[in-house]
Amino acid sequence: MIQLTRCFATVVFLFLTIIHQSSAADETTITSYNVLSFGAKRNGVTDSTQAFLDAWAAACGASADSSEIYIPKGRYLLGAIAFKGDCKSSHVTFRIDGTLVASPDYRVLGQANNWFSFEGVTGVNIVGGALDAKGSALWACKLSTETTSCPNGATTLSFTNSKDIRVEGLMSLNSQMFHIVINGCQDVLIQGVKIIAAGNSPNTDGIHVQFSKNVAIFDTSIKTGDDCVSIGPGTKDLWMERISCGPGHGISIGSLAKDLEEEGVQNVTVKNAIFKGTTNGLRIKSWARPSTGFVQGVRFLDVVMLNVQNPIVIDQNYCPHNLNCPGQVSGVKVSDVLYQNIRGTSTTAVAVKFDCSATNPCSGIRLENVNLTCRKQVVQSYCMNVNGKSVGTIQPSSCL
Repeated sequence: MIQLTRCFATVVFLFLTIIHQSSAADETTITSYNVLSFGAKRNGVTDSTQAFLDAWAAACGASADSSEIYIPKGRYLLGAIAFKGDCKSSHVTFRIDGTLVASPDYRVLGQANNWFSFEGVTGVNIVGGALDAKGSALWACKLSTETTSCPNGATTLSFTNSKDIRVEGLMSLNSQMFHIVINGCQDVLIQGVKIIAAGNSPNTDGIHVQFSKNVAIFDTSIKTGDDCVSIGPGTKDLWMERISCGPGHGISIGSLAKDLEEEGVQNVTVKNAIFKGTTNGLRIKSWARPSTGFVQGVRFLDVVMLNVQNPIVIDQNYCPHNLNCPGQVSGVKVSDVLYQNIRGTSTTAVAVKFDCSATNPCSGIRLENVNLTCRKQVVQSYCMNVNGKSVGTIQPSSCL
């Protein structure tokens, strides 16, 4: 409860900071830069990458307290583009009324790590608009049994080593790889975002967070082919509320234990989420190999599962497709995890599965008022190397 209160206090602080910044912005002059003035074309055919970079240079270098880069209605063709700090302007807002599109030739972005990236920036806001990465051709290449020379693909939107970031009302369509990545950042708010990709699109995680603290995600809908939200090492104080997931692989902490020396994950809350037809619901996963990593202080609250294959999972023998499995024992220590008011339907008999490490058993696992059913089978729980307790009504019968 102490950790939950701490995380909530962090989110409140984050919102108070944003409100203060918004109020301050109302009292100062905002200098606006229209990308059309820098030569951008809104026909979706002419490359506007340099025009966007020039608009950024002007807004970033402005002496005004706040600057705005305005993208009017239209379609803007962009190649891989990186915006870097430090800016003289304390806040730069991208106000997008149009759609930013990638080349239909996936090879143009395919060799880049990122399409639309921010590195070492402070006080960047992205409001509205859509990013269309046109990733379906690359997915087809990866899914083809005849092609082996497909590029990895690019993340659509990434923030690295940045702070005081806000993404609001944005739509991300058909990313080649991950849609949004938050890496090494602090004080991030993502709100009212829509993420859309096909259910069979490979490696198209909706939002990935790692090595970051004080991140909040609210009122976001994610339909994709991989994890709706994936949470990597070094994540601390992450709050997610009113999240819709499906299709997709659920909300996952991990996979962890990729490396021996690995930072832990702590103070993560998921509240008022709904999963529709996903392969997993609430998942913690680690490879079966030595690691200094850990998972601590996780709260899953008020969650609805609708035809989810694996609603509740801790899997410390994670090995997708059973290929190149390490065959060791996970060093990741999982502790203090609460599942409260989880209800809905599972499409498999084992609705709750805790498969923990033999040398580092899961501890402090708590089930409170869990009600999961399966239309065709009697639901079951599976427990291995786990310690905890159950409170209230529990279905399937608890094995804790």
